[in-house]
Amino acid sequence: MFTVAALYRFTPVAEPAALRGPLAEVCAAVGVTGTLLLAPEGLNGTIAGSAGGVAAVLSHLRALPGCADLAPRFSETATPPFGKMRVRLKREIVTMGQPGLDPATVGRKVAPGDWNAVIADPDTVVIDTRNAYEVAIGSFRGAVDPGTETFGAFPGWWAANRDAHAGKRVAMFCTGGIRCEKATAFLRADGVADVVHLDGGILNYLDTVPEAESLWRGGCFVFDDRVSVGHGLRTGEHVLCHACRRPLSPAETEHPDYEAGVSCQRCVDTFDAGDKARFRERMRQVALARARGGRHLGG
Repeated sequence: MFTVAALYRFTPVAEPAALRGPLAEVCAAVGVTGTLLLAPEGLNGTIAGSAGGVAAVLSHLRALPGCADLAPRFSETATPPFGKMRVRLKREIVTMGQPGLDPATVGRKVAPGDWNAVIADPDTVVIDTRNAYEVAIGSFRGAVDPGTETFGAFPGWWAANRDAHAGKRVAMFCTGGIRCEKATAFLRADGVADVVHLDGGILNYLDTVPEAESLWRGGCFVFDDRVSVGHGLRTGEHVLCHACRRPLSPAETEHPDYEAGVSCQRCVDTFDAGDKARFRERMRQVALARARGGRHLGG
């Protein structure tokens, strides 16, 4: 089994570039793969590997300023969810495009065990801060879907819908909690007094709330080869369209426009014949790599 650790921390980082090399070296030395983002506002990412390898990387991260109590969300998978390790420098660890926003001014965190009562309150508006394609495969019953394609579009959506939610408590949630921290800070800066968010995000809720008591419906999209997870963080049944990078249900893979690695019903008309030829060649290389017992970096 491979250990998967999803993590983030908002903390001032004076020189992100200086941290990149040593962090990449540690990951390579212990065979950990995934993606880690470094920015002046902190770090974010998901890594996978042996339990010992992941522990070694986390030990390195916890030695960084402000990260001593870093608390990742762990899960396990039988197959490696990443092909390689990427340590990247970014302007933001989650892009919202709001300069000067202080992530430390977040709304109150709500524990998963208390979340059901919060979102059942008729005076609370519940907002899913994720992208539309994530919301499409699963969400909390009754949650508002902003229909955004990127997190950077959320401020514009809020500006257009602020008045409709005036006077209510706002409860927000996302996959692991990072987008909610920024979104709640954004709303508080905009004058919303009562704003809360799900501590640890959907992943924490699915991991800790019994399925029989859960108000979650569907799957939760994750940004690795598992594609989606469900209650108990068990790997879901969705697959990824490698052309448009959208999750597909088993029923959607039966659609005539679906061709593994080439197209689905959402993107079949988006790519031309040349694009599709490249996609088919990529899938051929992926199959050859698997036949040799390896893994193509694009697959």
